[in-house]
Amino acid sequence: MYLINGQWQTTLPANDRAVQFGDGCFTTAALRKGKVSFSEQHLHRLRLACEKLQLPFTEWSMLASEMQQLAMNEQRAVLKVIISRGAGGRGYSAANCNQPTRILSISPFPTFYDDWRKSGISLALSPVCMGVNPHLAGIKHLNRLEQVLIRTHLEQTPAQEALVLDSDGWLTECCAANLFWRKGNAVFTPFVDRAGVNGTMRQHVIACLKEAGWRLQEVRERVETLADADELIICNALMPVVPVKQAESWHYNSRELYHFLAPLCE
Repeated sequence: MYLINGQWQTTLPANDRAVQFGDGCFTTAALRKGKVSFSEQHLHRLRLACEKLQLPFTEWSMLASEMQQLAMNEQRAVLKVIISRGAGGRGYSAANCNQPTRILSISPFPTFYDDWRKSGISLALSPVCMGVNPHLAGIKHLNRLEQVLIRTHLEQTPAQEALVLDSDGWLTECCAANLFWRKGNAVFTPFVDRAGVNGTMRQHVIACLKEAGWRLQEVRERVETLADADELIICNALMPVVPVKQAESWHYNSRELYHFLAPLCE
């Protein structure tokens, strides 16, 4: 069941613009011990996305209340929140779409993340590149076909996650996570100003590193920069951080950065 505009149901109008055009945004949050982890950050992400998409959503207090309502009885689960522009006509114009749709749902927590944190994971370079679009870069809009194809190709490999480049060949992110790597005392992460998602956990990791005095740089690099890295980690709101033991043919044994960040990201 889905909580759609405050009503428990399983149907959405066929002319909802989420269905017709992927016209909307979403966020995915961890629920722990009856609370939404990093709830303010998730709401902030949705606000920024709505502004970027010129989506006239105003029910922020109601949405925050519904998020907490769904979290109350959950010890460990996943909350997904979608904001669609709502029902509209056949064409692209959004002129008459003034009633956005909010959709909330809960699903089981992916417990394989626990195993990933213990053993580390492998990354495989994806043959699917992300299109460069500075206007949409950073936000989590509903157009996720690139990620669907990246995941489809990834499932044909033994790796657990993908290394994803943009269409100009710059290292960008993973399929469902952001990427950081360490060389000595310096930590690097790709820019997401032209492609990719500026994840809530990515933002939190950056803040933690800066506060602790790590040398952090957002960079535009080719995948070969990972060849001489000392350590790689990936992160998202659910993991929240996971160590990487192998990326393509490169192997990593250090967990210095991971052990620093893990207790700060729960």
